Amino acid sequence: MNDMSDLNNKRNAAPSTRPDLAVTRVRHPVKFRLLQVIRVQPLTPGLVRITLTGDDLAGFTSASFDDHLKVFFPPPGAKQPALPTKGPDGPVFADPEIRRGARDFTPRRYDAAAGELDIEFALHAGGPATTWAAQAQVGQMLGIGGPRGSMLIPAAFDWHLLIGDETALPAIARRIEELPAGVRVIAVLEVEDADCRLAFDTAADLSVTWHFRGNDVDGLNGAGMLAVLRETSLPVGEGYVWAAGEATAIRAVRDYLCDERGIDKSRIRAASYWKRGADAVHETIED
Repeated sequence: MNDMSDLNNKRNAAPSTRPDLAVTRVRHPVKFRLLQVIRVQPLTPGLVRITLTGDDLAGFTSASFDDHLKVFFPPPGAKQPALPTKGPDGPVFADPEIRRGARDFTPRRYDAAAGELDIEFALHAGGPATTWAAQAQVGQMLGIGGPRGSMLIPAAFDWHLLIGDETALPAIARRIEELPAGVRVIAVLEVEDADCRLAFDTAADLSVTWHFRGNDVDGLNGAGMLAVLRETSLPVGEGYVWAAGEATAIRAVRDYLCDERGIDKSRIRAASYWKRGADAVHETIED
């Protein structure tokens, strides 16, 4: 028998209490920042990287690959977005439209020395984020708030399983590239077609499986990811699963991993980054 688990083996043993595997949360002071676009770089037909800069970036902190920012877009006809102010009980919105128009995104890369922040936008049909990102040009203004905190997932796990669609690619790519040499990483990624694949620059021991769903976005219900996962062997030892994407799909993935693969819920961090038929969904998936 080799070091790979049987496909159908359940992992019923309780997770260890090793201190080096403790997942912890840290909080950051919230600041709202007005930034300017300095680069626009299409990565795939469905993903574009926007690089931002500005004096407001001073003191910016992002401690984890799945941190999220509130991004504020200029309203139609305006040159810059309106930002909330910081009140004693949280952000204060002078206009409710500011809150309704904001979206959550991953800080893909922050370079303090260069004063640059990268945010990557998945391009899909409709919505203020796609509308803005599809026409983004150097010199335009964008607003951000946060991150409010970071969930720190140790690299010391024996293996890491990363699962997601286009909306999760920035976080997954950042995680893959930040993990150190020798760390085992399995990634199950769903995108429209082969042109939407990314290359990852990493020292980690990485295995990637891409699932192509075609152009049927409405059919993204987790079936493709589940089919790949059913054929995916996981290494022995203690692992951690991170999954994000469409709400129904990721809930199905989480249920499968818990119920059929026996992975303890405390070793899975799952999130809906979007939900069919709903706007501005970004939430942790729990029982």
